[in-house]
Amino acid sequence: MADILRVSHRRPRQFRRVDRQLTDFTDEELRKRYRFSADNIDRLVRLIGPLLVRQTRRNQALTPRQQILITLRFLATGNFMQVIGDTFGVDIATVSRVISKVTDILFGLKDQVIKFPMTDTDRRKVMNGFYAIRGFPSVIGCIDGTHVKLISPGQPDEAAYVNRKHQHSINVQATCDHKGKFTSLNACWPGSCHDSHVFRMSSIGRHLQSHNQDPQNGYLLGDSGYPCRPFLITPFLQPRNENEERFNKAHISTRNVVERVFGVWKRTFHILHGEIRMKPHRVTRIIVACAVLHNLRLQWGEPQEGSDSDQDQPPTEIFQGTMDGKGVRQHIVQTYF
Repeated sequence: MADILRVSHRRPRQFRRVDRQLTDFTDEELRKRYRFSADNIDRLVRLIGPLLVRQTRRNQALTPRQQILITLRFLATGNFMQVIGDTFGVDIATVSRVISKVTDILFGLKDQVIKFPMTDTDRRKVMNGFYAIRGFPSVIGCIDGTHVKLISPGQPDEAAYVNRKHQHSINVQATCDHKGKFTSLNACWPGSCHDSHVFRMSSIGRHLQSHNQDPQNGYLLGDSGYPCRPFLITPFLQPRNENEERFNKAHISTRNVVERVFGVWKRTFHILHGEIRMKPHRVTRIIVACAVLHNLRLQWGEPQEGSDSDQDQPPTEIFQGTMDGKGVRQHIVQTYF
C-alpha cells in the first residue's frame, strides 16, 4: 500500500485594515479602546512612527500605526497576546515582537516626557499649584510607591520579588506634580524592597539629598513610610495639638494627588492591574511606557479628572532652625498652621 503524503498548507494570515477601523469610531469609543482620540493617535504616530518602519519587502508588513494600536490595545486592556492577535488578525509571535518594539521606543522617551521641576520658574509653578489645593507651602512634588504584580521570575531571584502581601511584584516609586503628571519614576526594584530604600537609592533621592537641603528650594510630601528630611516632609504619627492636626489634614489632602494619579494610571492601563506574564526587565519597560503615555495624555489634553487653580502661595518664610526634617516640619506648623 502506497504511503499517502500529507501536505499541510500554512493558513495565510489575515491582516485587518486597522486604519479603516479608526474612521468607524468616535473619539470617545477610541479612548475606550486605545486611550487616545483620533488626533492624538495621529500625534503618537508622528512622534514614534518613523522608528517603527520595518525594513522588509513583504507587502503585508504592519504599518507603524498598526503596531502602535496593537500595543495601546494590549496596555489598555491587559488581555492575553493571543486575544490581541485575534482582534487584529495577526499571530501571537508578531504581537509579542510589536509590543516589545513599541514599548522599548516609549521607554526611550522617558527622559523627555517625565521631568522633575529643576528651574526656579518650574518649581514656583508647581509650588503654587500644590498650595492652591490645601494651603501647604513650597511643595515641589508628592511621592509614593505602588506595586505592579508579575509572574514569579524563578530562581535565584524569586524570593526578592515577594512583597508583604506574599505576591510577586515590582515596587514602583513615583513623584508627581499638582496636575497629576509624573515627574520621576523608578520601576526597577523588586517587591520586597522598602519604599524608603527605593527612594534613598533613586536618582531623585540622591538629587534632593545634594540640592534641596534648604526648604526654600521646595520639598516632597510623603507618607510615614519615608524618613522625615528637609527635602521630604512626612506627617506626624501622633499630633500633639490642633496645629499639628491641621498640618496632618493639609498634608494628607495635598499628598492624595499621587494616590489619585496611581488610581487613574492603573484604570487607564489595565495591564498594570493584573499579573504581567513577563520577565522583570520587560515588566519594567511596560511600566515606564505606561507612565510616558500617561504624561502624553495629559500634555495632549485627553480628559482627566479634577481641575486646576491659579491661587498663589505667599512668599516662603526664611527658615532659621536646625536643618533636619523634623525641624523643617515644625517650622511649617508654626508658620502656616
